[in-house]
Amino acid sequence: MSAERFDKKRTIELRKRHIGPSCKIHFSHDPIKIVQAKGQYMYDEKGQQYLDCINNVAHVGHCHPDVVKAGAQQMELLNTNSRFLHDNLVLYAQRLQATLPDKLSVCYFVNSGSEANDLALRLARQYTGHKDIITLENAYHGHVSSLIDISPYKFHQLSDVEQNQFVHVAQSPDVYRGKYRADHPDPATAYAEEVEDIIQRAHEKGGKIAAFIAESLQSCGGQVIPPAGYFQQVAEHVRKAGGVFIADEVQVGFGRVGTHFWAFQLQGEDFVPDIVTMGKPIGNGHPMSCVVTTKEVAEAFMLSGMEYFNTFGGNPVSCAIGLAVLDVIVKEDLQGNALRVGRYLTNLLEKQKEKHPLVGDIRGRGLFIGLELVKDRLKLTPATAEAQEVIYKLKEEHILLSADGPHRNVLKFKPPLCFTTEDADLAVEKIDHILTELEEALGLKLHNTVNVENDSSKRKLPSDENGHQYHSGLVHNTGSSPRVPQQTKKTKRIKI
Repeated sequence: MSAERFDKKRTIELRKRHIGPSCKIHFSHDPIKIVQAKGQYMYDEKGQQYLDCINNVAHVGHCHPDVVKAGAQQMELLNTNSRFLHDNLVLYAQRLQATLPDKLSVCYFVNSGSEANDLALRLARQYTGHKDIITLENAYHGHVSSLIDISPYKFHQLSDVEQNQFVHVAQSPDVYRGKYRADHPDPATAYAEEVEDIIQRAHEKGGKIAAFIAESLQSCGGQVIPPAGYFQQVAEHVRKAGGVFIADEVQVGFGRVGTHFWAFQLQGEDFVPDIVTMGKPIGNGHPMSCVVTTKEVAEAFMLSGMEYFNTFGGNPVSCAIGLAVLDVIVKEDLQGNALRVGRYLTNLLEKQKEKHPLVGDIRGRGLFIGLELVKDRLKLTPATAEAQEVIYKLKEEHILLSADGPHRNVLKFKPPLCFTTEDADLAVEKIDHILTELEEALGLKLHNTVNVENDSSKRKLPSDENGHQYHSGLVHNTGSSPRVPQQTKKTKRIKI
């Protein structure tokens, strides 16, 4: 492959020398060097093909020719900032708004999901005159300081960091592992009442709620699907307190859920957020993002007296690329494909649940699916090490998958939307084989009550795909000598 300039060893050496050590890499013991990609496939420096099951950034497929062409053609003509008139900006805003409820009509274009969510907080605080933010446990909204404060997925890793006094953490509306589960008569109301209680406690301490922010479907939190009606009730409590509702669509927007273009629409037509943020898939890998809100919120932001300007946000090239992505979604019926292939993949995974005791739960919508591994279906003990074993073994089979959630035991599927039923068959076939080997090694059967946790034959398992280390009853052969086990502690995680 001509894209390779150094051999892999030299690339690793230079990365270690010049790239910050907190910037982790997948499969740290033997990282993959990717030099080319197309559709749902990635290729290493030797031309080996990998099936990409996790790259929701390459939404319409890696290096889609229509998207590449649109960007290149506009770059040949002009790229400048939004202080000059240009049709691409207003045309793209118009096209984007047409996918949303009418009241969400004002766009601010920025360059990343983090920028979008940071701006959303500014909008909310200016509009309401309040400061307090309610977020969900295990949430991740971005890497800038204002968002680390509202991202328990990040700040809970740091034992010496105090939670921001203006940030309040509500329970994740997880009906599998959370406080109110699928057998609860009304989990949506129960979880929403927890938010109402947080608002009351904040008021008692003199706080005022500016916003509730949530991913429409939690991604880093473990592919959590909120029960229907939850957002409506939360919005009612928050708006009654003078706050607004921010829906973070950075991970799950643009047709990924299949039945709807936006994941917040899964809650029903009677729910409309006050602010929506979007990123990742919006440019199919090109750095762009957007905040969409109401006229009322936008006008209040203008009354602050401070101009808002973003050097690269909404530039002609980015808007040309954004338009091309929307065109491809329609032309290739990728939202429909997400629905069809997503249902097919979910059905395949449900059959694995019937077959494998390690599979605790299958959940998702469209091509956003989580497979949660547990050691005990009654206690829901996370099978963290086993999940990492699956990830490593899949990599050996040239399939890229990742694990996430607070216990890193949820295998997450969020592939490019051109993913096919044949791809689903291949991935699940390999998962089936790996789980079978795992369960045989552990002596685990579907109706066996053996607790994997207490297996006395525990041996060292290598680090996960990001370099974190776990223990299991299995040995993963990397061809190298055993490494010294680390002390068990809450592991640091990075977002894909």
